[in-house]
Amino acid sequence: MSSFVHLRVHSEFSLSDGIVRIPKLIEAVAAFDMPAVAITDLTNFYGLIKAYKAAQAAGIKLIVGADFLVEDPADKDRPFSLTLLAYE
Repeated sequence: MSSFVHLRVHSEFSLSDGIVRIPKLIEAVAAFDMPAVAITDLTNFYGLIKAYKAAQAAGIKLIVGADFLVEDPADKDRPFSLTLLAYE
């Protein structure tokens, strides 16, 4: 079993930059014998149920999360990215 786990993948449900299809992602994770993967779409959880069902069927632990853009009080024109993860 691989000890590497992706902790920041944007899926097809990420609003501005995701092209990774969830079934293909889970197939690749299983093929590389990774124990888990984190999906951190930009500001949403739209793909959560689809990802959870696919990961569970493949025996992969799903780590859920999201990337958020947070306003920087010192520079309101340049928000910074904050990634939040939840693991059971």
